[in-house]
Amino acid sequence: MKKIFITGGSGTVGSSFIQQNINKYKIYSYSRNEKSQVALKRTFPKVEIILGSVEDEFNLENSIRLVKPDIIIHAAALKHVDSAEKQPIEMVKSNIVGSKNIIEISTKTNVPITIGISTDKACNPNNLYGYSKKIMEKMFIEANNEKNIFCCTRFGNVAGSNGSVIPFWLNCKNQGKPLPLTDENMTRLMLDGKEVSSIIERCIYECEQKSGGFILSKMMKKILLKDLANKISDKIELVGLRPGEELMESLISEEELIFTRVDKDYIFILNRENTDKTTRLKNPLSSSNATKMSDTELINLVEYVRENNTNTMTY
Repeated sequence: MKKIFITGGSGTVGSSFIQQNINKYKIYSYSRNEKSQVALKRTFPKVEIILGSVEDEFNLENSIRLVKPDIIIHAAALKHVDSAEKQPIEMVKSNIVGSKNIIEISTKTNVPITIGISTDKACNPNNLYGYSKKIMEKMFIEANNEKNIFCCTRFGNVAGSNGSVIPFWLNCKNQGKPLPLTDENMTRLMLDGKEVSSIIERCIYECEQKSGGFILSKMMKKILLKDLANKISDKIELVGLRPGEELMESLISEEELIFTRVDKDYIFILNRENTDKTTRLKNPLSSSNATKMSDTELINLVEYVRENNTNTMTY
């Protein structure tokens, strides 16, 4: 059984992958959040938990050397746009220095496959969080070599992630408060934990075929946040945009189209131009032009969060 070392493993991305693959791999979750780590262990007793930060190079290297993983999934990051704007030094330490540590230690300890978890905010970034993830993508692609394969996944907002909008709004409704909405025209690309896991699983498969140095994404549907809010409550309060926030988000940019290769629902952003123009993505993909979720899909998304997420931290 192969061993997977997940940084930030007790977060939504890590726990979603663990839920779908707990019997396929021996999984180690590395995170500094003791409360979340203990909760993860109680939910998945087979998972081994290790307390530590990706910023702590000594502890990180020691942990990876002891585990000797076949695969590293690097999901640890400071993820909130407004937190990154207010505390850029902390963001750099976690998202950029932490990613550099993963790359250097993975190479030094000869980990065969290392996968970085990125976000749609890395596409045409205009906030510090997005820039940090764009830098992470570039570093992972640069680090790829024949012996140590590096690649990234890139996807939109994960429904139910810690501090995200659906659990926050559910909490507001439970407390009898109106749902704060930044703008009636705001759109987002959103997916659930099962879809997140499927993208990572496909990424692992491609890497096992000795293919690396790419970013893997997927065709995703968009939500109009006003429609989503209306599925939760009829009390909505407009509060205005936060620092660094955008009305829409891009997943694949115009400049990236020549590097894309489409395989059914999956989109590869290669580290070189794709000379087969018939397999390229034809148009940029964003929450402005993506297929809109139906009312049924929105309701199912809310129910998914209700069933799988008991954490109603603030957005």
